[in-house]
Amino acid sequence: MPNRKLFLIPVDLAAENSGEWSGARLRNEVLPLRRFVVEHPKSARQFLKKLGLPLQELEFEVLDEHSKAEDVDRLAHWLESGGDVGLLAEAGCPAIADPGAALVSRAHRLGIQVVPLVGPSSIVLALMASGLNGQRFAFNGYLPQASAERDARIRELEDRSRKFDQTEIFIETPYRNDQLFGAIIANCKPDTMLSLATDVTSPTEEIRTKSIGGWRQSPPPQLHKRPTVFLFLADNARSPNRRTRPADVH
Repeated sequence: MPNRKLFLIPVDLAAENSGEWSGARLRNEVLPLRRFVVEHPKSARQFLKKLGLPLQELEFEVLDEHSKAEDVDRLAHWLESGGDVGLLAEAGCPAIADPGAALVSRAHRLGIQVVPLVGPSSIVLALMASGLNGQRFAFNGYLPQASAERDARIRELEDRSRKFDQTEIFIETPYRNDQLFGAIIANCKPDTMLSLATDVTSPTEEIRTKSIGGWRQSPPPQLHKRPTVFLFLADNARSPNRRTRPADVH
């Protein structure tokens, strides 16, 4: 088999920044590509046009949250059938909180070289800016939608955070952000630190970290339909970082 490659191409988090994060290496690697696996062809075309690719020469295959195992099988055969391929997330880094992970796994099994390119990840940027524990953390994806299950999961994650001195990170569909925020405020202890990273890298970016008690005493944040990463860290009396942890960071 020829030495084919699957390039993992990060996409700007905010549409108004499209192409701004694209460094020289990313552009150089992407410009020769003509085959792409994407979530939404329309937005992928907009991004690739900003990079200078000739759209009329490009092939697109779709891999999204609705794709099934047989779709991944078909895409795996497509990977083997031609030249190098680029994998794009809708925003951020492919295969992180993204359906592209299934194709990356299949590429490894096929012996296709996987090449990750540098770009923005809202999860990593949120952790960097939170002031919470960046040495030990876990990304938990989406929490359950049903309120009783969601509340139980929040308490479970808070207990785990306290036990392991670990930052717990999760996301929500933007139109349900307010409900999730309310559930966190209702279920977590006052000394647990909660960070909200909203509209990361956009002109309306807001990243704020406060104790649950501090959030309860503040006007509620405006999170509706705004992409937000949620992070919390429960107080751990045994933690060596406990005394240096910020009380409330605005």
